[in-house]
Amino acid sequence: QVQLAESGGGLVQAGGSLRLSCAASGRTFSSYNMGWFRQAPGKERELVAAISKNGYNIYYEDSVRGRFTISRDNAKNTVYLQMNRLKADDTAVYYCAGQYYGRSSYDHWGQGTQVTVSS
Repeated sequence: QVQLAESGGGLVQAGGSLRLSCAASGRTFSSYNMGWFRQAPGKERELVAAISKNGYNIYYEDSVRGRFTISRDNAKNTVYLQMNRLKADDTAVYYCAGQYYGRSSYDHWGQGTQVTVSS
């Protein structure tokens, strides 16, 4: 029902910053809780940050809390992940995902954007 497309990944040195964007198509973006996931080679996909459909409730994985900030602009159908003080361990493919309100899982996924942090 909603199509997601990530952008903003790239190569950055440790200590640097990147901002990821996830643009959603469709008219029901504001009905979705949104999350950012990442997957490193040989690792399982993990939830990095999540934000409720109205932006009020926010979750961060412990390793990124204090460094990453998730936000959304429903008027622009976009969710962001601001990543500061990046570490080599942050290297992964980052995905945005949508969870329609009332559902227990994320049902809509983008194709991912590569983030590489050099040490």
